Amino acid sequence: MKYLTFLLSLFIASTTAFAPKSSPALSRTSTPLFATIEFVRGLTEKDVPDVKLTRARDGSSGIATFKFSNPNCFDASTAEAGEVTGMFMIDEEGEVSTTQVNASFSNGKPQNIEATYVMNSSGEWDRFMRFMERYGESNGLGFNKAS
Repeated sequence: MKYLTFLLSLFIASTTAFAPKSSPALSRTSTPLFATIEFVRGLTEKDVPDVKLTRARDGSSGIATFKFSNPNCFDASTAEAGEVTGMFMIDEEGEVSTTQVNASFSNGKPQNIEATYVMNSSGEWDRFMRFMERYGESNGLGFNKAS
């Protein structure tokens, strides 16, 4: 019975890696993790995106699609910070980036951003998932696995 409880606790911890903290028993006591997204170098994006992941069955590749509904890089107050040159995912390990960034416009004004990050190896997938774990924990993102 003790062994089953241990396995169950390992299963619960692994399946709720991106879930918001729901009880003190599941919260971590380590130092806060650092992870940010930038579209303009030096300007942290405050809008938390919806992220959809797909992965090849053999784990050899994957795609992450980010949808930002109200990115602050379009705010008038941040206009002098620079232009959008890509999406930069920064954490304590370094930086992961993509230039596949598209904005949608309504009445001539930018409304949202969709960015796509393509992973071409299992190593790139693992690195991205480490970033997302840190980013999710920093921003309260939840992880829902498809059935």
